[in-house]
Parts: sequence; structure tokens; C-alpha cells
Amino acid sequence: MPANSGKATRTAASAPVPDADRTQLLAGTHHDPHAVLGAHLTADGVAFRALRPYARAVAVVVGDLRAELLDDGDGFFSAVVPLRAVPEAYRLHVAYDEAEWEIPDAYGFLPALGEFDLHLLGEGRHERLWDALGARPMTHQGVRGTRFTVWAPNARGVRVVGNFNFWDGVGFPMRSLGGSGVWELFVPGLDVGELYKFQITRPDGGMTFRADPLARRTEVPPANSSVVDESAYVWGDEEWLRRRGATPVHEAPLSVYEVHLPSWRPGLTYRQLADQLPAYIADLGFTHVELMPVAEHPFGGSWGYQVTGFYAPTARLGTPDDFKHLVDALHRAGIGVLMDWVPAHFPRDDWALAEFDGRPLYEHEDPARAAHPDWGTLEFDYGRKEVRNFLVANATYWCEEFHIDGLRVDAVASMLYLDYSREHGEWSPNEHGGRENLDAVAFLQEMNATVYRRCPGVVTIAEESTAWDGVTRATHHTGPGGFGGLGFGLKWNMGWMHDSLGYMSKDPVHRKHHHHEMTFSMVYAYSENYVLPISHDEVVHGKRALVSKMPGDWWRQRADHRAYLGFMWAHPGKQLLFMGQEFAQGAEWSEGHGPDWWLLDPAYGAEADHRGVRDLVRDLNARYRAVPALWQRDTDPGGFAWVDGDAAEDNVFAFLRFDAQGAPLLAVSHFSPVVRRDYRLGVPEEYAAWQEVLNTDAARYGGSDTLNAHTLKPDTTPSHGHPTSLRLTLPPLATLWLRPAQGLS
Repeated sequence: MPANSGKATRTAASAPVPDADRTQLLAGTHHDPHAVLGAHLTADGVAFRALRPYARAVAVVVGDLRAELLDDGDGFFSAVVPLRAVPEAYRLHVAYDEAEWEIPDAYGFLPALGEFDLHLLGEGRHERLWDALGARPMTHQGVRGTRFTVWAPNARGVRVVGNFNFWDGVGFPMRSLGGSGVWELFVPGLDVGELYKFQITRPDGGMTFRADPLARRTEVPPANSSVVDESAYVWGDEEWLRRRGATPVHEAPLSVYEVHLPSWRPGLTYRQLADQLPAYIADLGFTHVELMPVAEHPFGGSWGYQVTGFYAPTARLGTPDDFKHLVDALHRAGIGVLMDWVPAHFPRDDWALAEFDGRPLYEHEDPARAAHPDWGTLEFDYGRKEVRNFLVANATYWCEEFHIDGLRVDAVASMLYLDYSREHGEWSPNEHGGRENLDAVAFLQEMNATVYRRCPGVVTIAEESTAWDGVTRATHHTGPGGFGGLGFGLKWNMGWMHDSLGYMSKDPVHRKHHHHEMTFSMVYAYSENYVLPISHDEVVHGKRALVSKMPGDWWRQRADHRAYLGFMWAHPGKQLLFMGQEFAQGAEWSEGHGPDWWLLDPAYGAEADHRGVRDLVRDLNARYRAVPALWQRDTDPGGFAWVDGDAAEDNVFAFLRFDAQGAPLLAVSHFSPVVRRDYRLGVPEEYAAWQEVLNTDAARYGGSDTLNAHTLKPDTTPSHGHPTSLRLTLPPLATLWLRPAQGLS
């Protein structure tokens, strides 16, 4: 603030900074600037020293007393003031050519980070790491300001720079807190909204300017400075949080709509999305939304999978509190929020994590272990306790600070295997001679255990594409391979996705030769807790949109699309569908323009075709949520029974799902473009009548309206191991769901 004139006090000779300290401070290599700068008791009084480059004059103000400091050159000012003790509070009056300011001295404060925090950091066990590191506005020793802390153990010195010092850090050196590798500085007067970075002197003497790894907010890319931030958001989702964990996720309905926020409705902010996205998802009946990565990333074309700001929602769409508003709005609409989380790797941008303090720090020190072979990025060093702490705390951060209900962990397979995408001779085995990355295994187990302990009701989901044993097994249960489970709640079923899409891509006349591709998933369906994913990865880069994968003309493509969704929603496991596929968008997804919403414009001639598919998705979700047989025993083999899994010549798949009380649902998928009448399927004898509750061939969905419109009564003809059977009409390229007629809701 502008200075007030105080009563002048005579000062003795200057007390210049010793030459060795002076050299280190100017070079940015001093480990303890507070021991030199600030106020220190001497035999002649209190020596005040300040480092204020470009200042014309500096004075110290203690109450009503004011003492001019002498100019020692190079921005140093000092004087001995005849005081008997170091004052508890004093201010510096700093005069520049164009302005004068009076502020507390940053070097007159004790460390603003406690010993217990440092102990937890040293142990790699600080579960609220974001409270200890980064930029935190606070009141310290009665003064409002911002505490800056950063872990940089290899640095020879660290300064904080920003708008407040015109990006010249000479006057703002940070102190090293013992052997912790943490550097700290409390800067009085700084508050929310300030831009900043850390200026690090590397071991080789060079300088590097780095964004804060723990920044809670960033500039809008391509700008990359960190922003001091403090949340003022007041949540309104207490009821949601109270009940979200009432039923274990594997025993609850879970159907997920996957969204890339920047392109769902291009140009919308978090707050504008909050006005539209919850209503759209609620109308379609999805239980959850999964957000492709929202953590800050420099290149939009990475879709967020190359993260530089692990603790900051991308600023492209608004502030962190704006993102909280979106999550809150989704919760108040009854929608859970999952988000993609990317602890497998990070990009090499020279202002971010790569060789952060001049040496490998977050990445493995072995270049062969550090370099990710597929993406040109760097892999984390999961064996370093501070790096593990950074990532484990990050997982809980999103759940605790942003009320995220689940983390879908990206690229788990690339973390688990030392030889992932590496040829012979390009990797070294673990201590047991195997190819498992033991450090990554331990990290994932710790992450899952910590999230489930700290965040009741949250689920973690692995995108893991191999047959690793025990992905969703508890961490304390050892499997046949000698490893404890990884501890995830759910796992993406990549095998089901590849096999089923392979089958659907074939012309119906050839499908009988690939029948096993649709049934093989049931061989291993209960080995893990599965999600069936039709994600963004399946509708980009030449893979074609879901409807466009189907063979034949437009009618057949849509019919296959609808029948496939009906099969998917009935199959054991949870469901995930990427945006645009709910209305049979024909074009691949592009982050540049998002879904083709114009297909649903009533003025478009084929609008009814796309609206019909969306109406089906709405009805699938409604029936799914209303019928516990479709989700209650997803991980229990007793909840499923084949009626006919061998009807390859007919392209028919028929099975029963059962709820906890044994009530069944019969699902029949017919992937031939012909009508089959009087098709016999065995059913349990205790039910006197069955009724069709969903038919993907209904006219309102765009089908031929070949229905089983009346109640169906079994006869006593044995079939498929049952003493009674139904005679059905199977529509072309369609899925039917039937339930016992009595007691239908």
C-alpha cells in the first residue's frame, strides 16, 4: 500500500550482506536467504537488510519510527537501527522511480509450513499434499499473504516470480527447509489471482522457469503460468454425498455417458455446461457421466491425456470454482461424476515436470525407464516416495476438493509391465526376473487403498487391456501370481469390446463363423468387476463411428446399432457410451467440432432416424434402472444363465439374468436381417406368462415394428434344458427383453 511518513530515526552504519551471501543471492543459489535478509539482532542494535532490485530507496518502518536503509549496490539495502530487540512486526517502505510502497518484509516471517507437514512429506505420506505444497493464500503471523512451497531437492536455489515482481525473482529467493527438498517463502500482500512461476537454479548453474506442480489454477493455454487461487465455492450436494455409497457400485445400476467437455457443445464454459449437460444426461437416464481428462494440459489435441497441471482443472472452460459448480449441478440432477485420471505419464514441456529441478525428479532416472515408447512422454518414477505421494494425494484431491465420484485410471497396462511396447533388450527385468513393474503395482495398490479409505462411495476404474490377475481384487488378497489385488472397483472389459465389435462389423451371412466372439466374454465375465466400454477410442482415427461400423445399408446399420446396444445393456457388466453414439452419429468424433447435433434438428430430413436411436437409449436406461436383474448380480455367476449360446446358424443369443430374489429377465439378440417366427426358447417353468418389455425393432426407434405384442404363455415342450418353452417372433437385427408378466412394474 502507499506509504505513510513516520518519525525519522538515526541509523548507524550499514550492515551489508557478506560477500559470499551476496554472490549466492544474486546468482539465485542461496539456501537460506532469511538468515541474511530481514531483521537480525547484533551487538549494536538490529541489522535490517533488504534485496530490492531497481528500488531508489528503502526504509524500515517500526510503529511510528522510520529508518532509512543505506544503498549497498546491486539492489541491496541495509542499516543497523538502535533497537534492543527484533521487532515483532515491521514494514519496508520501498521507493521506485514511479511508485512507493509500504509492505511487511517477506524475510521477517518464520516458516509457514509446519514440522509435521515436513515429516509427512519426508515419509511420502502427506495425504493432503495440496495443503502443504503450492501457493496458498493465508494469514501468517497476523499478516495476509500467500505462502509458496515447492519440492525441488536438486535445485541450487529457488525464487518465486510473477506479476508482483515483474517476473524478476532476484528479490524473492526462497529458503530450503532442511533436508526435505522443499523450498518456502511467504509473500505478504499477495492474494488470489496473481500469476507466478518458480525460477529454479539447476545443478549445472542454468536457470529454468517452471509452473507449479501443485498449482490449483492455471492461465488459459497456450499461456502456462500458475495462478494463486482459493476456493469460495459453497456446495449444495450434501444429500448426494450422503447416499452415494449406500449400495456397493458393483451391485448398483451404473450406465455412463462419456463426454469430452470442450467439444460436447463447443464454446460453452463450465457454468454454461452446468445449465445444459445435467438436463441432457438426466433426460437420457444415464446414472453417471465420465469426463475425459479435465486436468490442465497444453495441447488440446491430446484430449487431456498429456497433463501438465495435475491439480488444476483446465482453464479453457473457467475457474476451479466454475468446475465445482458443474459437478454440483450434476449431483443435484442425480448424476454421478467420473473423471479420467492420467498417472501413467506426462509430457516433456520445459516449463512443466520434465527434469523439474534440473535432473530427473518426477520421471525415472534411467532414461530407458523414463521414456514412454508410444507417446513421446515420460513415465513417473513410482518407486520414489515423493512421486507416489504426489500422485496418491492427487487422486484424493479430485475426490475431496471437487466431489468427484470415481476415477477412471488411464493406461494401466502401460504402468504394470516393464516391457510394455518395448522390444527385447530395451527393458530390464524386476528383482525377481519378471516383467512386472513392482513399483507401479505398489503405487496402484496404495492409491486405491487410500481413495477408498478417505472417500466413501467413490469408485476407481481401471482401463487395463491385458489379463493381469486381480485388477479388481482387494489389495490384501494374494492371487495365483503372488501379487495382492490392485484394488480397483471396476475394470474396462476391453476384450468384450474388441470381440463384440469384430462380430458386428461382419455381414450377417458371415456372422455364424464368428459366433464365439460374442459368447467368449462369458468365459471370463466374473473374473473381474467389469464395465463394457464403447468409448471415444473406438470412434476416432479411422475406426469409424459405432453405427458406421455396421455393414449394409442405412436401415441395416441403424438396426444393428440398436440391437447391439440392447445386447450391451443386457450383458453382465456396467455400460459406457461415448457422446454422439446415443443418436447414431455417422461421422467419427473430432475434438474440433464435437457431436453432430444438427442430425437432431427437426428440419433435417433423416432426423427421425437419429431421434429414434436416442429414444431407444433413453428407454434402455429406464428399463435397466427399473430391473435389478440387469445389474444387481453383475459379479455373481448365479445371476446369469445361457438359454441358447450356440445358435450360430441363426445368429441368435439368448440368456437369462436374475436379481437377488431370483426374478428373471430374458434377453434375446437376433443379428440376422430376416424375421424368424415361432422361434422356440426354453424358460423357467414357474412363470405362467411372459411379456415383451423392450424391442429394439419398435417403430418409434426406427424399426420395422415386428413385435411380440401380446402376453406369451409357455407350453410344455421341453427346450434348452427347461421343461417349458416360449415361441417368439424374432424381428430382423433386433434385441428383445422379456419378463414374467405377473408383477411387472
